[in-house]
Amino acid sequence: MTHPLSRRSALLGAAALAGLALAPRPAAAANVAVGAAAFDAARERWVSLLAGGSYDPAYLERTQAVEGSANAVLRKLAPDPGRPSLWPDLPLDDPGTGNFNRSYNRMRALALGWATPGTAMHGDRQVAETAAGALDFLYEHAYNEGLDRRGSNWYWWEIGVPRSLTDTCALMYDGLPRDRVERWLRPLRRWCPDPERRVSHPGVVETGANRAGKAMAVAMRGLLTHDAGLIERARDAVSALLRPTSGPGDGFYRDGSFIQHGVYPYNGSYGVDYLDSVAKLIAMLARSPWQITGVGDVYDIVDRSFVPFVFDGLMMDCVRGRQISVQGHRDYHSGQKAVEAILTLLEAAPEGHARRWRPMVKGWLTRNQAIPYDTLAPLPSIAQARALLEDASVPVSPRTTGTYVFADMDRVVHRRPTWAYAIAMSSERVGAAEAMNRENLHGWYTGDGMTYLYTDDLTHWNDDLWPTIDPYRLPGTTVDRRRRADLPHGGRALPPTPWAGGVALDGEYGVAAMRLIADGSSLRARKAWFLLDDAVIALGAGITASDGRRAETIVENRNTHDTHPPLARGDGWVHLSGVAGYALLDGAKAKVIREKRTGRWRDIDKGATTGGDTTPVTRHYTTILIDHGVDPHRARYAYAVLPGASVAQTKAYARRVEILANSATAQAVSRGDLLAAVFWRAGTVETPHGPLTADGPCVLLIRRDHRRVRLAVSDPSRTADEVRITLPWPVRSVKEGDHGVRRSKRAVKVKVGGSRGHARTAVVRV
Repeated sequence: MTHPLSRRSALLGAAALAGLALAPRPAAAANVAVGAAAFDAARERWVSLLAGGSYDPAYLERTQAVEGSANAVLRKLAPDPGRPSLWPDLPLDDPGTGNFNRSYNRMRALALGWATPGTAMHGDRQVAETAAGALDFLYEHAYNEGLDRRGSNWYWWEIGVPRSLTDTCALMYDGLPRDRVERWLRPLRRWCPDPERRVSHPGVVETGANRAGKAMAVAMRGLLTHDAGLIERARDAVSALLRPTSGPGDGFYRDGSFIQHGVYPYNGSYGVDYLDSVAKLIAMLARSPWQITGVGDVYDIVDRSFVPFVFDGLMMDCVRGRQISVQGHRDYHSGQKAVEAILTLLEAAPEGHARRWRPMVKGWLTRNQAIPYDTLAPLPSIAQARALLEDASVPVSPRTTGTYVFADMDRVVHRRPTWAYAIAMSSERVGAAEAMNRENLHGWYTGDGMTYLYTDDLTHWNDDLWPTIDPYRLPGTTVDRRRRADLPHGGRALPPTPWAGGVALDGEYGVAAMRLIADGSSLRARKAWFLLDDAVIALGAGITASDGRRAETIVENRNTHDTHPPLARGDGWVHLSGVAGYALLDGAKAKVIREKRTGRWRDIDKGATTGGDTTPVTRHYTTILIDHGVDPHRARYAYAVLPGASVAQTKAYARRVEILANSATAQAVSRGDLLAAVFWRAGTVETPHGPLTADGPCVLLIRRDHRRVRLAVSDPSRTADEVRITLPWPVRSVKEGDHGVRRSKRAVKVKVGGSRGHARTAVVRV
């Protein structure tokens, strides 16, 4: 085919520097034993992961979307050396705008169209010539080894452009002159020479997703230039990432936590980027001289750090950090990337993992029809996904169930067969909210005990919620109504308290607790959640403030899209049709607000390359709150969230659970054979079976079955060495128990020192 691009090609060629052909660098000694075929085979595997290896008419719609994006890049191309710019809307004079990074992203989109079988431009020589001229132009005007980044974002120079540029060169490799590829990649010697080091900030050692992203760029540069040393450097840098950390700081922890930027939970953003990069590196280098070995940990990381947070293909927002404010990155984008990584890993996963993952992923894809996977994923992943869906031998797994406590990042997730509930807390170890690059400007309370209810409405969190929800009334939080300025770039909000964490028992029950010390306010509270098989019981105590402002606890703030669904109310209860019932358990009155709210993505994200648009969006909300009045003193609350409950079940729920304590000393509930308690300090709780006592801070769950009692204990405050727990029944022996659990007279002593807030469990005879 032909394209009307000759004039553009000429302009680009004229704008390029003289002497384009560079002599290739001498091969390193390490390359002598590695033939060109090995480099080419690994590069071709990478291209097949991005664009696929053959055309399949079944994927026509996705192929057309790829071609449409590439054609849009070509159609708008208007090189202007005087300005300079390749596209009128992306002037390149100021690197602080990030336009040079966007320009390379467009080049990658063009390359993907050129490399994808089935597109009209597939392998087109003239398109390749135009792309080569555009890359010459960008090298001269936007990204070369002699430029200064002039205070612009280091990420664009060291990861963003290197990733897009190496992908572009790999995708169009067969249509590009080798000497010019060498030239375009030369800036990476300066800006991305080593996956483990940051050029712009000497002394910073790269971790997590940043190191994985750099490793991808370094490995690809090695494949493109036939430099085995670079590939080995990338391989070794990634291998080191696979080992779990004990903290503090960045990395994957054994409990499934993932921390980036020192103190922020980021499984669903930086973590999934890491997983995606590592999965593709493993696949790309498989069966090559640089194959990544010892990758067993990455399969366990999927189970520990990602599966608990994926709900029918959606990544929970409680671990997406500031990315919740980015218009182009919704929960389904992060979920799709996790699916893509797991599908890639499935090719070589141990059978034990593969046997679980195939039905699990098939379940995600089957249940989530609201977000068509085909519109998001690369063609190769679509082919894998469809093959999985069409494989009758693979069953459809139900939703994951269980209670997961991530002590190393102050997150708790409670999953039942038809719903899930997540709690985001913060402490002196874990930041409340990150705002960087002018993103997440109104995320003030997202780590202050915010709760996330997931139901069959898979669009609740991704349907323009973040720009339209009242950011002062996030569900689960206790706040005052002061007006706040945008969160500052790089500021760390670490509440001056160690108290945040929880415990789980039998994968069916959990307790979470945090001490709220509000940022910039005198507001204080002790907050606890008791996670049962059919409900979440939320207790608050010691709610005190003295700033002359009204304090509220937000029971719910539900995005109901373009309508207000039926609402029923009675004495001490509220029922929101299609969502949940809400029962007030202490006689408090709930205030219900139904409103339409309008916002703009630009209000919460003004980032240079991520900033949202200014188009107003409107959504309907039902807010349920408890008003504590102005300057409350030791106020309390107690309510139950009953996902999927009927009106009748909501009315009757108060009779099914007993609040045993709700004070600044202890908070506790009882239901049937289950006791659950938070001891903020030494104290006693009267239960239906007798007194329950702890001589220090802890959270605990107790479940009795005749003469056997299952016990789970942790110390979220991380201040005690050992806690003595006197059960309502005399203890005869510790039948089974973790290290550090022992009988002490008629009680149990649990060594919690050094546990970093993780649980100790035991079975005792009483």
